Amino acid sequence: MPRKVLKYAFDIKAAAERVQRFVAGKTEADYMADELLQSAVERQFEIIGEAMSKLHKTDSGVAESITDYRKMIAFRNVLIHGYATIDPFIVWGVIESNLASLIEQVSAILEGS
Repeated sequence: MPRKVLKYAFDIKAAAERVQRFVAGKTEADYMADELLQSAVERQFEIIGEAMSKLHKTDSGVAESITDYRKMIAFRNVLIHGYATIDPFIVWGVIESNLASLIEQVSAILEGS
């Protein structure tokens, strides 16, 4: 597998794992009350989306093997360009619903390289 593909996959996994560490032991209420935590998490989602976009441009097959890869890129665009409309409840929902699966899928890509 090309080095760039591995780098983007690694960046996605590392950012997702950071989000997991940031929110470990936190509740939704904790997240809603902590602007610093929200900013840190949003930044990691921006990295995930940007790395996913670059991964897709480098090797569309690998990117397309990841569930909802297009939504991750779109989510990054909302975070960057639609910053005034970010709903922290949606961000928390993404953490709870999608993060573990993303880490699992990207780990499989890295392990298979």
